[in-house]
Amino acid sequence: MRPDWQQVLEKVNAMDNGDNLICLFELLLTEDERQAIAGRLRVFQLLLEGQLSQRQIAAEYEVSIATITRCSNYLKNMSPALRQRISTLIQ
Repeated sequence: MRPDWQQVLEKVNAMDNGDNLICLFELLLTEDERQAIAGRLRVFQLLLEGQLSQRQIAAEYEVSIATITRCSNYLKNMSPALRQRISTLIQ
């Protein structure tokens, strides 16, 4: 059986309250994975704010330069409309 990302998204979307969503994420993700996702979200927020350099983000938030570079490259390669949508969603 091949993993199906769409099925995961459907399960997340079907959660009827925050407690159930937390329970699902704790089931599916290790603590390290949850921390990595939280760190990546913070990096995207900080990059979109544009107040700190990548090195400052790495030092202050203990995130690897590689993660910051991947996030930065992703933002650079998206359309302005998608970038605005993402910014609205995560700020």
